[in-house]
Amino acid sequence: MPLIWAARFRSCGSVTQLPKLQLSYNCTTTSSNHSENKYLRSPPIILQKVLEAWRMPRREGGRSRSAAYLVLFASCLLAVAAASHQEFHEAAGSRTLLMSHEHTNQVHCSRERSRAAWKAIDEYLMPFVEKEKYELPSKCRLHPDNDMFREQEQHKIHFDINEWRCGFCKKAFRAEKFLDQHFHNRHNNLVDNSQGRCLADLCGALHCDLMLEFKKPKSKCSATAAARNRHLCESLADSCFPINQGQSASRLHEFFLRQFCDAHTCKNGSKPFPKGGRKQTNRFYLALCALTIVLLPLFYLIVFLHQREMKKGGQNLRRISKVVQKKKPS
Repeated sequence: MPLIWAARFRSCGSVTQLPKLQLSYNCTTTSSNHSENKYLRSPPIILQKVLEAWRMPRREGGRSRSAAYLVLFASCLLAVAAASHQEFHEAAGSRTLLMSHEHTNQVHCSRERSRAAWKAIDEYLMPFVEKEKYELPSKCRLHPDNDMFREQEQHKIHFDINEWRCGFCKKAFRAEKFLDQHFHNRHNNLVDNSQGRCLADLCGALHCDLMLEFKKPKSKCSATAAARNRHLCESLADSCFPINQGQSASRLHEFFLRQFCDAHTCKNGSKPFPKGGRKQTNRFYLALCALTIVLLPLFYLIVFLHQREMKKGGQNLRRISKVVQKKKPS
């Protein structure tokens, strides 16, 4: 705080005129959160000493005024230090609040494994649920609304093998992993990170390793892990398809046990998804069909033109043979 010459000295609302030197000082607090600072809460006792020094007789004026200047300068330094201390605590509080806000938005759930779990549900369970016209209960962890990444996954636009686009801001990316990172950085507020909404936690029951693009190498079967996954699988069947909710629920309960749960064993011969899944059209098959549709008319056109040329050639040969036969008699 620089010294301001020829200014007004305020001491907590009262104005005192000083000869030749007048200084302004504001004794009010700037923040209610830092009212404990004694230099900002009330008029300093040091300034009262300054006033007394200014009122001393002139015979002591030289030394007294020097002391007054020194004391006033020290009080200004204290005021600057108090203000800096206040700003430091405000900045520290802002950083703490920001860090705590970021901490609350952290998601401890694998997006890749959640995607694999939903893929298993969508391909090997939902076709049969739709066939039975059965609605999953909201408390069922397999319900689409219980996937924290479902809204973001629905806003993925896949134009080409090397072109992905964000459905929220229309930004383009070369691969899905970059789009996932964009969702994490820019649209993380759309993730409902509440308990029971991480589908990756169900991967043990849903055989997610078979759905991953880069499958893990097979490891030795653990009877403990198999029993744990089977118990989780059976609990999903009980909560999603209660057998007391009608025939459809009872049939789907039995289907879920056969489709997902029976494979959780170390015995050979049991494979997941024995009932099959959603029939997916092969891209190669579609391309072959499209090529056949285009080439088939061309093939028939070529055959037609060839036959027409053959007929014209036969007629010309008959005409030539008749002319030759007429010229032979002499």
